Formats: sequence, structure tokens, C-alpha cells
Amino acid sequence: MMAGMPSSPGVSIAPARACAYEVLRRVYEQGAYADQALQAETRELDPRDRALAMRLAYGAVQRTATLDYVIERLAGRPPQRLDAPVLAALRLGLYELLYLRGAPDYAVVGDAVELAKTAGRAGHGLVNAVLRRAAREGAQALLGELSDATPEQAAIRHSHPQWIARLWWRTLGAEDARALMAADNEPGEVALRANMLRTDAATLARELPVSTRFDPELPEALVLEEPYDIHGSSLWTEGAFVAQSRAAMLVARALAPEPGERVLDLCAAPGGKTTHLAALMQGEGEIVAVERNRRRAGTLARTAERLGARNVRVDIADAALARPEGPVFDRVLVDPPCSGLGVLQARPDLRWRATPEGIAEMAGLQSRILDAGAGALHPEGVLVYSTCTISPTENERLIAAFLDSHTDFSLEDLAAERPALAMSSLSEPEISSTAARCLLTLPHRDRTAGFFIARLRRS
Repeated sequence: MMAGMPSSPGVSIAPARACAYEVLRRVYEQGAYADQALQAETRELDPRDRALAMRLAYGAVQRTATLDYVIERLAGRPPQRLDAPVLAALRLGLYELLYLRGAPDYAVVGDAVELAKTAGRAGHGLVNAVLRRAAREGAQALLGELSDATPEQAAIRHSHPQWIARLWWRTLGAEDARALMAADNEPGEVALRANMLRTDAATLARELPVSTRFDPELPEALVLEEPYDIHGSSLWTEGAFVAQSRAAMLVARALAPEPGERVLDLCAAPGGKTTHLAALMQGEGEIVAVERNRRRAGTLARTAERLGARNVRVDIADAALARPEGPVFDRVLVDPPCSGLGVLQARPDLRWRATPEGIAEMAGLQSRILDAGAGALHPEGVLVYSTCTISPTENERLIAAFLDSHTDFSLEDLAAERPALAMSSLSEPEISSTAARCLLTLPHRDRTAGFFIARLRRS
């Protein structure tokens, strides 16, 4: 817990709840990232408590809009008027009462009250009253009448900013927008990529102490079917696998590098796609992995070393300014920073950080990095552009604009190769032909992260 915030004498608060409470406070009072705060707070927890703390913290952050709607109804005042520690206790307790329903109500309410007391201020009485009423009325009464008939209503029911609800309503259609927002609030699948420089998926599956399933379209992929301490595994240490979404694995597969080629990977850290490219190249040829941030570049280099990707060279440079000496690469991967709207399951606070203005700024940077990558590609070379977002401004609109200004590039038809992952976008007519040739994975449809992938060839 935060310094100076002990619980009442003789009262023991469940470790997972205490941890989740501190994560909520760090996120909303200090601006911390939920995943980093959770990692810092769970170091002393056993695996079972760690898993519950993650579910509680991530769920309460993801469901903030819905929880605040219920809090205002039950407390009779806007959540913004409540002290931050009290609001954190209310959000945490309400989330468990309304969405998990595993522990006895009295335990949930009691711990939330004690957590509110740790702040040393008044307000724990309100926590007690609101949570007792919530337990008495139940989830069906409090949530059952919430509609998602309009984007504005869906934003409350599925807890997303209204601008995201409107964006997806417009670009995906109402049905897919609702399903996508609902999926964002559920735990995402955990997938491993067998490092083909060291092993294969079948061998890895036999060595793992948990059950897994294969992906018929990705021979290196394994989806975990039960919890597993990935980074505590000796197999991870030995470089047998890397944790990576199946959608992210599609990116290297789309670029399809051959052994002996020269490949440029822009914005390469933390290295999942870089080392996948190295494995597809059987460790032969050269991959120049560009990363601007020195610390992240160090992580990338260590990942390549752990996985035995000896054909990777890490360059610390700004990808938007990267200017290799002429068009010297056979293939280029442009995987730039993006708004991340396709990975809201794994990054619960991101939906509350992203803004339409930020997306517009991001698109400008993405365009500059794409131009840099295009300039490094030799004639007949292949370039793949990918993002982990579901945003036309960063995806199909950007590719359409690039093609208009780079007449020596053509868009290849990835959708014909993987029709199940073809875009279902309702994009503007002038770019619909572009969208139709690209891939867009959707968490609710494909049970993996949301990724956009386009492949271009220079003529």
C-alpha cells in the first residue's frame, strides 16, 4: 500500500483487493499506466492473488464509465465531487459486486470500507452505504436497463469514451461496434510464439506445463488455455518462446522475408516482430532494427540475444528521419506508434488517455515514418504497414493518401490471401477499394488483438 495508509487495527484486507486499490489510485491520482502500476504492486503476491488483482484492477479501470454512472445514481452526487481515495474504493467494490460475483458480498463491502479508511479521511460511511445498496439491488437491476441503441448509450453501457463509440459506429457499423466494445472489457487471450530458431510449436506444447491449442493458420502460435507464469518460466529464459498476440504474428507473415535478404524494421522495440522476422529468415541475411528510445533499444537487443536472432542489428535512430544510403532493402516493416485502440483489453487505461486530437497528430508521424520506409525500399521490394489500432485515420485513409502521392507503389491484396480477416469497414467510398485489400483483425470476431495490415510493392 501507499506509505502512511495502514488498515484498521486487527483488520485484514484481502491482498488482491489491497493491490488493485493501489493500482486504481496510481492510475487516477498519479497518472500511472495500469500495467506498470500492477507490476510494481504485485511483486510480493502469489500467482493466484496476482491474477485476481489484475482482474479487479483492469476491470475497474475498463468499466469506469459504467461504474461512475451507477455511483452517481446510488450516491446522489457526481463522482467527480468525491475524494479520490473514496471514489477508488467505490469503483473497486462496485466492479466486484456487479461483474465478478465470486466472493461474499459482506467481504467485498467490508474490504472496500477498510480501504477507504486507509486514506485517513471521511467517506468510508458513504462507501458502506452505496455498496450495501448495490449488493441489495443486484447487477440486473442496476445494469439490466442500460441500453446500447445509440453510440452515446453504448458508451455508458460498454464503458468507452463517446468519441470512440461514434467512431466505430460510423466505420464498423452498429452491430460490430457494440460487440467490439463489449469484448474490450473481457480478458484477452494469451498467445505464445514458438521461436523457430530454437524449437517448434508442437515441441513447445509438450514442454509447457499448461494446456494449449494450435492455430491452423499460424504454425508457430500457441494459445494458452489456463494461467501460466510466462516470465518465470525456464523456457522463456532459454528463448523457446515469446508472448505475442496472433494478430501481431500476422505482420511478419505478411512481410514474408526470405533467408539472405536485407530487411528494415522501423520502430522495432520491444522486438516481437523483429525476432519473428529473424526466425522466418532462419537467422540468415540482415535485419536493421531502428528504435529511437535508448532504453527500449536495449530491451530489443536483449530480446534478440535471448531468442538467438543473431542477424539483427539494432540502430538507435529516429524512424521518421531514417535515411539509409539509397533504396537498399528488400523488405521494410513500418510498425509505427499508434493510438492502440485495438489493444484495449490488454491496456485498460488507454481508452481514457486517447483523444481524437492525439490520433490526428499520430497520423502525421505515421505518414513521415512510412515515407522514410518507402525511401529505403528498392524497386520490386515489399513494404508492410501495420498498426494495433482500429482507426481509419491511422489505417486505410493513411494508406490511400500514401498511394496518391507515391505512384511507384501498388497495394497488394492481403484480403484475398486471408479472407476471414478482410476488413468489414464501412469506409468512405473513395477509399473503400483500399480498405478492401487490407486486413483488420477484430477482438470480438477473431479473438485476438485488433491489428491493421497493408502490404505494398514498389514498382
